Amino acid sequence: MAVYSGISMVLCLWVGVVFGLCFASAIAELPTFHHPTKGDGSLSFLVIGDWGRKGDYNQSQVAFQMGEIGEQLAIDFVVSTGDNFYDNGLTGEHDQAFTESFTDVYTSESLQKQWYSVLGNHDYRGDAEAQLSSHLRKLDSRWLCLRSFVVNTEIVDLFFVDTTPFVDEYFNSPEHVYDWRGVFPQQTYTKNVLNGLEYALMKSTAKWRIVIGHHAIRSAGHHGDTKELVERLLPILRTYNVDLYMNGHDHSLEHISDDESPIQFMTSGAGSKAWRGDVTMDRKGVSFFYDGQGFMSVQLVENDIGIVFYDVDGQVLHRWTMSKQLLHTAI
Repeated sequence: MAVYSGISMVLCLWVGVVFGLCFASAIAELPTFHHPTKGDGSLSFLVIGDWGRKGDYNQSQVAFQMGEIGEQLAIDFVVSTGDNFYDNGLTGEHDQAFTESFTDVYTSESLQKQWYSVLGNHDYRGDAEAQLSSHLRKLDSRWLCLRSFVVNTEIVDLFFVDTTPFVDEYFNSPEHVYDWRGVFPQQTYTKNVLNGLEYALMKSTAKWRIVIGHHAIRSAGHHGDTKELVERLLPILRTYNVDLYMNGHDHSLEHISDDESPIQFMTSGAGSKAWRGDVTMDRKGVSFFYDGQGFMSVQLVENDIGIVFYDVDGQVLHRWTMSKQLLHTAI
């Protein structure tokens, strides 16, 4: 009996140690960057995705209009929703495509602010780790790209999520080779991403919470919903009262409302090549869809957020505002 008790105690201690290590790993904190608001407590930024084509496919025209709107709004930073360099990411940290598609295109004075970027599926087709390197930050100090991270401000927390490894079909693609360094095993990696996000959301005390990834949770465009994110990410967003989910991937501008919570899905993936011509407008919750090039602006004050979608000429296509007291839309 004493032997059995001793074995049991050893097993319990072993399980406790293993569980403790797993739990500690599961709640590993995401890298966090602090970005101050303006003196009056407000914040404004632009959101652009699917852009890096060395100025082609109207990328330069969109960049010019971003500069104009950025000046009007006195933006604090820019968010990139991924697919930063086409067609197959960067070949390495010395790839001239970084300068030709980023530094030489987004030249307006108002855009000389921090850029917070996530990776898209096209970025994973090249040297994904090159985009994460400190070398690129030395070439252009605006550039900051990590797999998953948090930007904390006094008014809003932005949670950037690496969504490409969630999509199962990429791991069985006969057409493309993906750079999965640092991602295998897939299920462990994605579980840790979600645990890190959930822990960051749990700790957040900001009034506004915005989650940003490359792939859509809800989309009326070519790619449509990403089922893996619907199944695994959306429940977390609902649980922790996230206000908005922003993404790229579909080369369009979209606004869709969640059917079970106040979450709004905003697609800004129209930074260059667009006009695919396929849309599912009859789906529930679609407030706005535009198939051409453009970008999005976000303005926040303590109790209100305002979002505006612009086309390649800087014309306003759609406006939407939300208050912590009231919720309304305007097209």
